Amino acid sequence: MRVYISALLFLLHSLVFVLSAQERKYEVYSVGFYNLENLFDTIHDAGKNDFEYLPDGVNKWGTMKYSAKLKNMATVLNEMSADMLPMGMSAVGVSEVENYRVLDDLVNHPVLAHRGWKVAHIEGPDTRGVDCALLYNPKLFKQIDSRLVPYITEENDTTYKTRGFLVVSGQMAEERVHIVVNHWPSRYASSQSRERAGVLVRAIKDSLLSVDPQSKIIIMGDMNDDPDDKSMKNSLGAMREQKQIKTSGDLYNPWWNILRNKGLGTLKYRGKWNLFDQIVVNGNLVGKDRTTLKYWKPEIFTRSYMLQQEGKYKGSPKRTHAGGVWLNGYSDHLPVIIYLIKEQK
Repeated sequence: MRVYISALLFLLHSLVFVLSAQERKYEVYSVGFYNLENLFDTIHDAGKNDFEYLPDGVNKWGTMKYSAKLKNMATVLNEMSADMLPMGMSAVGVSEVENYRVLDDLVNHPVLAHRGWKVAHIEGPDTRGVDCALLYNPKLFKQIDSRLVPYITEENDTTYKTRGFLVVSGQMAEERVHIVVNHWPSRYASSQSRERAGVLVRAIKDSLLSVDPQSKIIIMGDMNDDPDDKSMKNSLGAMREQKQIKTSGDLYNPWWNILRNKGLGTLKYRGKWNLFDQIVVNGNLVGKDRTTLKYWKPEIFTRSYMLQQEGKYKGSPKRTHAGGVWLNGYSDHLPVIIYLIKEQK
């Protein structure tokens, strides 16, 4: 949301950000991503392998469990960035959602409905039936267009079906912003499949900039790779430091240092943190000139209720199921947020 702040008292909780002796005012916007870990309804969708998430499926996925999952997801989404920005998130990309119906149920859940969020979603080809979508506050992000760019293998294998790349274009802070929501091939696939995704998303970025060189581009998603894996650092070309960003086409990845310098992540595997959930920004969002919309800072959103509190997996994200047991948890991933800032005239 828009928050007005002075140069000496920047935002909340005694966070000091000194620009000059002259008072200045800013707007702050929050943009995030959250892998919702299998948000399925209880109804079979023709052509999709959703059978484990049916009342008679392996997970016994009935109305009670679906309702609990919706409430848990709505709780996290409602609280994201709300301690700083009372209106909450401007936009949140999500993955592992079955269809528009579950998204509509989610944004209209009593916990979340007061936000007035809208949904950008296009049904994808994934055989398991999981898609990406963008949830957004229309007061803070005005959608203009959306399209689903397909994942195409290097060999142009038309039988390969996986999530495409959802590109949602709109306006934020009265500037053109493109948000690309991703869910790259899993770790069961080869590294080359995710490297291919990086190449394709890089081409999307270049195409958007060829139409409007001033565009602000936000690339987010569950990449199924860490920031320093080949798909992110080479194929996509996302850089570790802001000082490396020289042009509008360069990409900055703030999560690289968070993982490698601070040891923080968004999911755990065998007791080790990975940071697959990332938000990358192009050069037009990087820099000290805050008369236009600029990247400010990142956050891995964590609350104690989202984590296992005891046992072998203490401290790991509390997921919906584990070992065939329903935990009434949240997700096996933690959500991520970036904050954007713009000086007011």
